Parts: sequence; C-alpha cells; structure tokens
Amino acid sequence: MPEPAPMKRVLVYGGKTGWIGGLMIDLIKKEEGIEVFPSQVRMENRADVEKELDEMKPTHVLNAAGITGRPNIDWCEDHKPETIRTNVIGTLNVADLCNEKNIHCTVYATGCIFKYDDAHALGSGIGFTEEDVPNFDGSFYSQTKGYMEPMLKCYPNCMILRVRMPVSDDLIHRNFVTKIVKYERVVNIPNSMTILHELLPASLAMAQKGLTGVYNFTNPGVISHNEVLDLYTKYIDPTYTYENFTVEEQAEVIKAPRSNNELDTTKLMRDMPEGIVINDIKTAYDLCFQRMQKNLTEMGWLPDNMPAEFVRAKKE
Repeated sequence: MPEPAPMKRVLVYGGKTGWIGGLMIDLIKKEEGIEVFPSQVRMENRADVEKELDEMKPTHVLNAAGITGRPNIDWCEDHKPETIRTNVIGTLNVADLCNEKNIHCTVYATGCIFKYDDAHALGSGIGFTEEDVPNFDGSFYSQTKGYMEPMLKCYPNCMILRVRMPVSDDLIHRNFVTKIVKYERVVNIPNSMTILHELLPASLAMAQKGLTGVYNFTNPGVISHNEVLDLYTKYIDPTYTYENFTVEEQAEVIKAPRSNNELDTTKLMRDMPEGIVINDIKTAYDLCFQRMQKNLTEMGWLPDNMPAEFVRAKKE
C-alpha cells in the first residue's frame, strides 16, 4: 500500500449543520497542524462539489452528511426523492470526485443494513462481517444505504464506516439514548452500537493511516435497550421507568421496521492504529454515562432540573 498523504487540510461534509460532522470539526480543531473546514455546498450539486474541492484542495474528506429524517427514519418513507438525492447521488458525487482528484474519503455510513438471521442468530455471538451482503431493507433509509455500500467499495480511495445507533455524552436529540428515553415503550434486543467518544477519534486515526474499504464501526459486543436504560436510571435519573413491548407491537406504531443486529469487529480491532483505545460496548457505555452525568451536572440539569421532556409522569 502506498504511503498515505499526511493529513493537512480536511473538508467535512455535514460539518455545517450535521451532528457527527460537527463533532469531527471540533475534534480536528484540537489537532496541531491540521486545518479543517465545513463544506458550504450541497453534495447533490456535482459542479459545486468539484469547485469546492478544487478551491479548498483538501488532503482528506470526511463525509458525515446524510438524511436520517426527523424525528426518525420514518420521515424517509414519505420523502424518497429527497432521501435519494443526498444519501445516494450526493454521496456518490463526493466519493467519485475525491477518487478523480486522489483525495482520501471517509464515509460515515450505517450498519443498519442487517438483521439477525439463522446464520447470525440473536444471542449467538456471531456477528455480520464486512464481507456479508446486506439482508435488511425494511426501511427506505436502510434501502438507500444498502445500495450505496457495494458501489462505494469500488472506489479505492474510500473508507466506509458502518456506524450503528450512535451515542454521545449528552442528551442531544440525535443521540440513541435520547431517542429511547423518550419512548413510552421500548423493544429489548441486544445490538451493536457506536460510542462516539471512542470511535470518532479512531476514525480520524484510521483516515490518517490511509485505511480504505468497509469497517464495522461499533464497539465490540452487544448491549440491549434495557441495559442502556438501566444505566440511564443509575447515572442520570433514578426515578425513570420504562416498559417493554414486542417487535410485533412496535410494528404497529412505526412506519418502517428497524434493523437489529450484531456486527463483528475483528477487522476494526485488527487494523486500529496504535494508541487508540476501544472498549467493549458495556464498558464503553458505563464510561459514557459517567461523562454524561458530569456534563449534565455542569449544565445544571442534574441533580433535579431535567427538562420536562425527559421527566416521566408518575403513574397512579
């Protein structure tokens, strides 16, 4: 493999208004000798993307832009052209132009393109590998992402990171924890998940190393919804309560089915640059909630000033 170009200038798609893109910009700003810029153009406009790449001359591109829908992926079911425009056309424009210009391109993609099956049964500990073909297209969001991966793999300059149920050290609306805390009822299924505090710095190190191809981008192992909410109760709100329901009952209140799976992280851990610590998911989650508790205390939300949207009404 040729020596990767040193990281000097980074252009971030989704860095202007996006969640992960914004976090990456904050992270890179702390790095010495690297300039970072949020993209100012829409990815679906190929001519604008090309002009910006030629003007900015980045050594590396991070693509964290994409439509996931608000408040969740059900939005994509009713906005298919808009979803395709960004998640397919835009993503390919960036990858293709970066390849033409010999720029390393990291794509923050998704691992929500699989569901447990007979060969990767729930509780078996057998996760989907990077070579497995997507088997979940229950939601239009996942369909678009499932189309993309085989195409992105064709670009020798691209590193594709399969992010799942991303979790941050706060209660921003995009955080997986925030989403499930607000639900009246949750399914209780073990899943692979991505603790951003650990994995976003890893993505930067991987890009600097010049890694390419697909990576399952989650902490090793799985954790269930109940285990996550139990940690929330332990560290954030001891009065919080939740109820479970079945996948069949969940299907009655959502437009599109959700992906549940375990991803195999053998390749990720094998290729991880030196000095990067990635904990197993249960350890990583516990540490995440410890940081969240500290952050929310500093914000004045804890111990007893949580916004109303997070407070459960007491049941008589």
